[in-house]
Amino acid sequence: MPRFPVGFELAEALTAAACELHGTDTPDDTMTTAVTLAVRLLPEAEHAGIAEIQRGGRLRSLAWTDETVRFAVEPRQGGHTPHPDWERLWTTPVVRTDDSEADGDGNVLSGLGLRSALSLRLRADRRRLTVLTAYARKPQAFDEDATRVGRLFTAHVSLALDSATVREQLTEAMRTRDLIGQATGILMERLDIDAAGAFESLVKASQRENVKLRDLARRIVDANSGTGGRGVTER
Repeated sequence: MPRFPVGFELAEALTAAACELHGTDTPDDTMTTAVTLAVRLLPEAEHAGIAEIQRGGRLRSLAWTDETVRFAVEPRQGGHTPHPDWERLWTTPVVRTDDSEADGDGNVLSGLGLRSALSLRLRADRRRLTVLTAYARKPQAFDEDATRVGRLFTAHVSLALDSATVREQLTEAMRTRDLIGQATGILMERLDIDAAGAFESLVKASQRENVKLRDLARRIVDANSGTGGRGVTER
């Protein structure tokens, strides 16, 4: 893997990566693309994955280049952080593992033949972190150059991930609005009331049955179209 110098070559590679990332449609697609690009871009990287780390060390894989990486994050059902270095990501944006074998036989990475890891924080809030990690099978694979490229790359990944998340939320909001509009129209006809009254009836039924407004609206639309499900009646 070439080591990108500061200058045009690195800028060109990151620009191409950013275009590919921003061309994805959903957050899942963005993360899947990101781990593939990480192996291509980061010097010495052989595998990559993205994981969500929760307070207390609970975590889950979100994207991975291969099953080895998935097992590195989730060595067992409901697995905990596979190595203690990841706890430092709550307070620092980058963590490097130079040689997993130095931690002894209990290190999950060492057991999988992954000697080096470069973990870069993508997102953080009070409850969880989203982290991209590159892995290599030789020790001390990731130096300052790899870290620098990794930080530049993850800045692009974070922006693309935020954009994909917003697009997904807006798409879902539009779908929900249309669905609720259809359910409101059905109730207007069924109960012979105006739009405000139909929407109020829908909201009351949602609260009464402890069902999300979107889900209740879908049930009404499905029932009206003959696909089954219970409707709603005014009480």
